[in-house]
Amino acid sequence: MTTLTEVSDWIAEHLPTLLEQYDVPAAAVAVLADGEVVDHAAGVLSTATGVEATTDSVFQIGSITKLWTSSLVMQLVDEGKVDLDDVVQKYLPEFRIADEEAASRITIRQLLTHTSGFEGDIFTDTGVGDDAVERYLGVIHDVPQLFPPGAMWSYNNAGFCVLGRLVEVLRGTTYDAALREHLIKPLGITHAATSPYEAILFRAAVGHYEDAPGSGYHPTPIWALVRSNVPAGSMFAMSARSLLAFARMHLEDGKAADGTQVLASGTPTLMRAKQADLPYLGHLGTSWGLGFERFDLPTGDLVGHDGTTIGQSAFLRIVPDAGVAVVLLTNGGSAGLLFRDVAGHALRELTGRSLPDEPLPPPDPPRVDASRYVGTYASSSVTLEVSQVDDGAVWLDVIPTDELSEELGEQPQRWELVQYAGDTLITRERDTGLHRLMAFLDVDAGGHTTYLHTGRAHARADA
Repeated sequence: MTTLTEVSDWIAEHLPTLLEQYDVPAAAVAVLADGEVVDHAAGVLSTATGVEATTDSVFQIGSITKLWTSSLVMQLVDEGKVDLDDVVQKYLPEFRIADEEAASRITIRQLLTHTSGFEGDIFTDTGVGDDAVERYLGVIHDVPQLFPPGAMWSYNNAGFCVLGRLVEVLRGTTYDAALREHLIKPLGITHAATSPYEAILFRAAVGHYEDAPGSGYHPTPIWALVRSNVPAGSMFAMSARSLLAFARMHLEDGKAADGTQVLASGTPTLMRAKQADLPYLGHLGTSWGLGFERFDLPTGDLVGHDGTTIGQSAFLRIVPDAGVAVVLLTNGGSAGLLFRDVAGHALRELTGRSLPDEPLPPPDPPRVDASRYVGTYASSSVTLEVSQVDDGAVWLDVIPTDELSEELGEQPQRWELVQYAGDTLITRERDTGLHRLMAFLDVDAGGHTTYLHTGRAHARADA
């Protein structure tokens, strides 16, 4: 196998060129192997200021925060304060959604595994005060139930905000304070920011985005999402090495570098174990654990999580049986392709394990009878319209409908879909560097699919 030093040399040599190739303004990389860590950074934190990225720079980790939230919850389980199969209302009687009967049955485990079934992309601003997460529970009272609890997997940000509130109530403090007291401090992490007020004390990355495909990347008009969604990943930022310290704790059976037992022995293994299967969606894993995304590969398990905020993308992959972890933090561009090159190289050279193959459209896709797919699928944040024209082409119109998209000036997008496999179609062109899969699920009595699954189960709105 290649040594960590050789991998480090490769990253140092190739990272600046790859940033230019993929239009990524800046990136930070950290790799753990054989108990040793190397890290690198290149590019600029903002194209408006030209400030250079260093290994101490902090980037938002987005939804990788969910692993931290899951760890906070599992600490409560370790202490006997929470049972995973208890209903949420046992601890948070104020937890309500539109379907009150479903709300009474949703468990802690279902929130951790994204199988609770209610709509999850709710980014309502409840203010910047310490009660932001508490007030969020009042926002979701009218959120619809998409499917019975436990019946399907569908990525759910709101569920992790509820878990963040669970942590607040049982710890008697704010989510941010619990994060610092129970994870950041015990792990000895110094380069982490739970809010913009802390991030400004570091060399902080600014996200970059395109108004429309091909328009070019420029700094985002706002730095972070709203505080109500902090437990789901709206603004937590850190250096690549800091995120690797968290991953290392999970690899070392819950122990921090100084020997502090942050999670009970056995809990990290439990968190990585399979809990729910996913429809094949290409850019996501094949199954989910207690917070962890899982990639069930013929050569062995690979786990981790990705994160996306406003113009920033983060990636974490862990190979448990090899003691190897890789972190990539970015602030714009085709981050997914950069991840495949950098993390793919490191994992392949250090473990002999490859990332899952990227799904690609067939060179000569067959004509698709899309009659069972055609229609409108919707959530509170987006409307998805599937149509088929006379020449047989299938089109997906993505229409943002939430306040955040309006604030960022995001425009509707149109993607041509072609046959991939079965009832799964794929975008003919790349979206932020990747071809996206669209799984059409659950054919009703009329022969029409009920859900368009993109990682979220969007319910048909024109039934």
